[in-house]
Amino acid sequence: MEKKLIIVGTAHVSKKSVEEVESIIENERPDAVAVELCPRRYRALVHGVKEEIPIADVIRKGNVFLLLFQLVLSYFQRKVGEEYGVKPGAEMLAAIEKAGSIGADVLLIDRDIGITFNRFWQNLTLIEKIKLLWHLLKSMFVGEDIDVDEMLEEDVLDVMVREFRNISPSAAKVLIDERDMYMAANLLNAFSKYDKVVAVVGAGHKKGIERALQTLKEKPVNIRELEEVKKGRNLLKYISVSIAGLIMGTFVLIALSLNTEVLVKAFIFWFLINGILAAAGAALARAHPLSIAAAFLSAWLTSLNPLIAAGWVSGAVEAWIRKPTTEDFSKLVEAESFRDMMNNRFFRVLMVTALTNVGSMIGTIYGGWYILSTFGIDVAKVIGERLWI
Repeated sequence: MEKKLIIVGTAHVSKKSVEEVESIIENERPDAVAVELCPRRYRALVHGVKEEIPIADVIRKGNVFLLLFQLVLSYFQRKVGEEYGVKPGAEMLAAIEKAGSIGADVLLIDRDIGITFNRFWQNLTLIEKIKLLWHLLKSMFVGEDIDVDEMLEEDVLDVMVREFRNISPSAAKVLIDERDMYMAANLLNAFSKYDKVVAVVGAGHKKGIERALQTLKEKPVNIRELEEVKKGRNLLKYISVSIAGLIMGTFVLIALSLNTEVLVKAFIFWFLINGILAAAGAALARAHPLSIAAAFLSAWLTSLNPLIAAGWVSGAVEAWIRKPTTEDFSKLVEAESFRDMMNNRFFRVLMVTALTNVGSMIGTIYGGWYILSTFGIDVAKVIGERLWI
């Protein structure tokens, strides 16, 4: 029997797409219905299962910014869905329910959302990450107009790519192409078991999947390579380690020069510059006074230790004080405004962690420059005089 694939491109918050999906599946009566979902998103959409995300693990693994991006982008799409009276993913849910009514299997062909966000992050340079952070902060505190017409054709991942395409065209292109290739490969694999498949995907993916299908017929691709999350080079960490090394070297030289007065002055400036900027970041996130104090007191040390960040300390204190729960995380998707999100305990801990780290990073760079340019000269002069004698 000849194999047949019908790809349906949908708008993710459109009633018309829901009707179209149901009609095509009813008329075609395929053996299987493939949907643009991964297991995690399927459980959330169909069963309302929201995976518990321990705040301590998010902070410890350094995934704060990634989670913030996902939460803000999910908020954008939900607001558009409310405006048009359609829940985001309604057409996927309709496809799943229709498949069940005709006895067709349901295939989840998209890549795990966590892998996609991690690979996106890896494709950003340091400058692009800084731009991305600024974009996020502007969205959080200033607010931006949402282009509804464009968002009608996209899901939350596509929105992410569109929003940040001007920041990193290469990273955005890689992620779109990767997902198209990943879904195309899963569709081809499906034909080892099924003769007719209806695939329901976002309109922005339809052409890409069709191109990928042609490519895969000529040159098969191992999709497991598209699931790898490699630990890339962290330029920011290299810079921080280099600055910390120079600062520690400067302190050692000061100590060797037996100039106690200069050593105390250098330490005080290092302590204050790092502490004030880290605390300012925490305060901007409306942290508890104890969390701000923790940021202030720990920043000088964490800036010298690449294994720990000031945001981890202030975030841990904030989590200890506010005690965010799974319910807080669940309520984030129901937030009506950014003010609601900022009043959410889970979200507040994330923001405290993130902005403390930003302040600490600035403090490390500026503090390092100040110490080296101010006290490094004095140390070199003293050592030079001693060697001359």
